[in-house]
This record gives sequence, C-alpha cells and structure tokens, in this order.
Amino acid sequence: MNGKLAPIGERKKIALIAHDNKKADLLEWVKFNIGTLRMHELFATGTTGEILEKELCLNITKLQSGPLGGDQQIGARIAEGAIDFLIFFWDPLEPQSHDPDIKALLRVAAVWNIPVACNRASADFIISSPLMDKDYPRMLPDYDTYRHRYRNKQT
Repeated sequence: MNGKLAPIGERKKIALIAHDNKKADLLEWVKFNIGTLRMHELFATGTTGEILEKELCLNITKLQSGPLGGDQQIGARIAEGAIDFLIFFWDPLEPQSHDPDIKALLRVAAVWNIPVACNRASADFIISSPLMDKDYPRMLPDYDTYRHRYRNKQT
C-alpha cells in the first residue's frame, strides 16, 4: 500500500462520545478503565464530558454537545491529527436529529485510519490491546495523489 506514516504516540488522544441512551454505559466503561484512561489525553462532546468529569474527576477537554456541533469538532480534530481514536457509544435504535453529523464523523475517522469503537465490546478490545501503551505506526493512504487529481479537474 502506498501511503504515509502518521504515527500515534504512546500517550493517546482519545475522543469519548455517547448518545443519551448510552451515556450510563460509557460512564460505567470509563469507570472500569479509569486507570488506563488517566494516562492519556481525553476529549468529549459537551454533555458526555460534563458527566464523566463530574462523576469521575477526570481532566477532559470538553467540546460542544453533539447536536450543537461537537461531533463536527471531534471530526475536525481527527482530520488535524489531534485525535488518535474514537470511543463512540452510539444508539443504533434511536433516530438522532444530527445523523448527518454522526455519519460524517465516522467517515472522517475511516478516512484518517483511526481506531473506532462503537460499543463496549469493541472498546474493550481497543483499550486492552498491547498497542495502547506504545507508539503505533499508523499508515494513511497517499492523499497527495487524490489532492493532485482534484486540483487538475478544477483547472
């Protein structure tokens, strides 16, 4: 695969998001994994971040609530390389007013090849990985080729 190395450092930058019906599940998961999570830099959308900070005394960079643009803020940070992976306990059975934002967030996570956990089982596998406490040589597709192709179409 042609690509570029975009390493993920030993201290991970982790985004935590949960839909309303999943906030209690995420709180329980974070509480169970608090020792590991304290060694990393945490980000969260508004309400989720407030709950985690209040209940667990965690230092969290809180962004806007998801429906108010928080999902897009997390997505922008992923594109900038400021988020290494996403823990997003989403509710697949409940329609969300900001579904397009959620789809865009998951798309940008795939574009930038970051790990994504959408439920407790996948979050457990990610956080228990031996890669959690070491550098990881993440590979990105060669987007320079894509950008060049797009620029040529514009001229």
